[in-house]
Amino acid sequence: MRRGLFIAFITLLAFVLQSTMGNWISLSGVSPNLLVIIVASFGFMCGTRAGLLCGFCVGLLWDIFFGQLPGFYSLLLMYIGYMNGGFQQIFYKEDIKLPMILIMISDFIYGLVCYVLQFLLRGRFHFPHYMLYVILPEVVYTMVLTMIVYTPLKSATLKLEELALRRERENNHA
Repeated sequence: MRRGLFIAFITLLAFVLQSTMGNWISLSGVSPNLLVIIVASFGFMCGTRAGLLCGFCVGLLWDIFFGQLPGFYSLLLMYIGYMNGGFQQIFYKEDIKLPMILIMISDFIYGLVCYVLQFLLRGRFHFPHYMLYVILPEVVYTMVLTMIVYTPLKSATLKLEELALRRERENNHA
């Protein structure tokens, strides 16, 4: 219950920060993708179900407020969360390499899918320009933000999980 509320709170906070401060912290028109960081992190820390739900909720909020295609970001972030949830079995609390790699790949896929479905299908064929000046800088910028955001997020999630296990043990002994 607490973990679900925590995920909902962090998801809402990430959405608000991305939508309000995204332009403020952008460099050359590129801002980090905090939504992908949050969705991917909850996916591989909490499993496929949490990643899927978190991705859907964040994407739905983004679709409602900023989306041009209904359901586009909901589906995209939902799949990103689900795919990252598949790595929960090989997730180690101490290792930061796997989360960094997964978030980097997730943000790259996010950028490619956005390009293909929002620009290429409209006849805008500037892929090298989009790759060099939008996708890759966003991936790098997202990785920098991941180094700042991931550790406190992981610590809070693991602490809540530990509390839930402790409470479960106490209930079993009573």
